[in-house]
Amino acid sequence: MNFEKVPSTLLLTEEDVRKVYQDDLSVALRIVEESFHKRMENDVLMPDKISQIFDEATQDRINCMPATLVSDKMCGVKWISVFPGNPLEGLPNITGTIILSEIRHGFPVSILGASYLTSVRTAAIGATAAKYLSRPDAESIGFIGAGKEARQHLDMVKIARPGLKVCYVSSRRESTVESFIAEEQKKHPDLQFVPCGNDFEKATKDADIIVTATSSQLQLLKASYVKKGAFYIHVGGFEDEYAVPRKASKIVCDEWNSIKHRTQTISRMFKEGLLKDEDIYSDLGDIIAGRKAGRENDEEFIYFCSVGLPFIDVMFAKYTYEKARELKLGTEFNF
Repeated sequence: MNFEKVPSTLLLTEEDVRKVYQDDLSVALRIVEESFHKRMENDVLMPDKISQIFDEATQDRINCMPATLVSDKMCGVKWISVFPGNPLEGLPNITGTIILSEIRHGFPVSILGASYLTSVRTAAIGATAAKYLSRPDAESIGFIGAGKEARQHLDMVKIARPGLKVCYVSSRRESTVESFIAEEQKKHPDLQFVPCGNDFEKATKDADIIVTATSSQLQLLKASYVKKGAFYIHVGGFEDEYAVPRKASKIVCDEWNSIKHRTQTISRMFKEGLLKDEDIYSDLGDIIAGRKAGRENDEEFIYFCSVGLPFIDVMFAKYTYEKARELKLGTEFNF
């Protein structure tokens, strides 16, 4: 073998990845939409996600998520761990790595830190859903959970709905509410922040957009908290009671077939026979592609659930790798 022809691999740390997005976070929403268009055009391969769950109660797990962008000739796999109890020990909930390979000869072109990228991707999907499914005149957003993922969601949703005026914030811990507001008020001085402590009803009852970004695995959001016309972004696993999706005019998923056998609220309902395939209104990709209508009136309560799709991760990895090359970030190495 002529090793001189083997291309080098670009190692991108978490800090390198952050630098790619620091000047234009809105590009993340464009990547999400382009990803879904590729999916609708059958331009991606996506084998089943493998999830190894080590503790059913806490949902400690490591996921293996492969996908290929066919016309882009890029294949990637994300190895991502989710340990919901980590923040209580001052550690990140999510850590991971993406390996990106070209498929002309099969060489790895980049290895990327995936923790920040996963946070950006997750929030960008929620914000893209808000673009199509929340009321265009939405003025308020309410959070249950005030950690890093909640903050990322506010930054992203504010891009999709720049008319937001009020942000309600609640968490199981008062300190996270305080730090959320201290950090986000600097970024969004036009927003009025309302601290709600651990009063989850206060944080959500008047919100046009509701986000549950918590690792609690507790049914914190009640159907009685949700007003007509609201849009709900379900980020975690099991943080709302069954009555919440039952109340919805429409249930939309990033991709129902990828969610139905997982551990989200609607997945549990499906396994228990309380929800059927026909109860799901649409996948987000069909709405983005114009095959299904999004929000049709101001009275609809729309429930959105995403589990995270590997082809979107690979799209983010591809963009990050190419932009990093342009910015001369990262470290080249050979195996």
